[in-house]
Amino acid sequence: MIKKVIHHLSVLLFVAFSVQAQEKVTIYETYEDFAKNILIEDENIYVINFWATWCAPCIKELPYFEKLNAENKNVKVILVSLDSKKDLDKKLIPFIDKRKLKSKVLLLADKDYNSWLYKVDADWSGAIPATLLLNGKKKQFAERDFENFDELNQYVNSFINLK
Repeated sequence: MIKKVIHHLSVLLFVAFSVQAQEKVTIYETYEDFAKNILIEDENIYVINFWATWCAPCIKELPYFEKLNAENKNVKVILVSLDSKKDLDKKLIPFIDKRKLKSKVLLLADKDYNSWLYKVDADWSGAIPATLLLNGKKKQFAERDFENFDELNQYVNSFINLK
């Protein structure tokens, strides 16, 4: 009887954790699914940051994207993790929790980088952090890190103000 109860509790905890993980991170198995759902041409201004938990410059600039997300209601910030899918529960979710990330977080699990990097930007070497700005058919790409919030905010605002 006790074994049954423990088993049922462990199943419930696993299901609850899986639901929690899915609420925190949307997983895209392929670049095509990611592009179809995220790289859309509409009236919104998207700030899409490609990053990973193992990338020190990425981690350093995440607070700037979080501040942009909180303060600039004209943009939608999307943080696209390039971490391994196997690290979702042990690294990515705890990272999100520890840093209390509020921006939308996605996991792009497609590791065939050579097949899709050029689709994001023809000149992208694959280095991260990298940021893609989208607004309708207008796009701008930066394969670099930002030194502070003001630098990121100015970069985004100059994109918004382009005619």
